[in-house]
Amino acid sequence: MKTKLERPLRWVGSAKKDFCDFPPGVQDDFGYALHLAQWGADVVPGAKPLGKGVLKGLGIIELVDDHDGDTFRTVYTARLGRAVYVLDAFKKKSKHGIATPKHETDLIRQRYEAAARDARERGEL
Repeated sequence: MKTKLERPLRWVGSAKKDFCDFPPGVQDDFGYALHLAQWGADVVPGAKPLGKGVLKGLGIIELVDDHDGDTFRTVYTARLGRAVYVLDAFKKKSKHGIATPKHETDLIRQRYEAAARDARERGEL
């Protein structure tokens, strides 16, 4: 029987700083979900694929949590090398619709590319 190993969590750009600015309850919820992703869980609570437009097919996952009338999001991928890369963490400011704002999708794409470079440099891709 093969045992799963915990994958390292790697933060890209300001994602960790932004994550640490979230309310403690949101940090706890997302931290648990990221922990499950590190262990290769097939189902992560609150997770959904973020796969529209330029992000389609990249294996990017979005965690969403509502807290005191605000919506918080954390975006990660577990498809690059041996790590889970946290690409973005932000409080959604727009009150119109549920779509991820374009400036955030652009940032996520840039950080995904940076994470892919990191994985290649580590010899993991």
